[in-house]
Amino acid sequence: MARQELKERTAEAEKITINLGPIDLGQIDLLVQEGFYANRSDLIRTAIRNQLGQHADVVKQTVARKSLVLGMQHYSRADLEALQAAGERLHIHVLGLASIASDVSVELALATIESIFVLGSLHASAVLKTALAPRIR
Repeated sequence: MARQELKERTAEAEKITINLGPIDLGQIDLLVQEGFYANRSDLIRTAIRNQLGQHADVVKQTVARKSLVLGMQHYSRADLEALQAAGERLHIHVLGLASIASDVSVELALATIESIFVLGSLHASAVLKTALAPRIR
């Protein structure tokens, strides 16, 4: 995946679905109507960021304890070929975005990727995700 394409994909947001009761939803709509937030999503993103800020120390400690890469980690075909040449296997542990280049073959991925643990988003072709499914926790 080209760096520009990766940069564009990381700017995209993942969609999630939540269920709210009518009273909570009504209060959100009221705050939007009164101009406190641009829309429902703005309020929800703000609330999530506030909660993540309150728990930032726990996140930092857990990232360190579990040896997670925090942020974005990209694996190119060249990266995996170098691992294969060295006879090494990869354990992907990421909190954020892990991506595997679109030109990585199933054979190369299976030969080099031992395990995948991602809290966030894994970007890889559907074929790779299917082949690596038993190694994804």
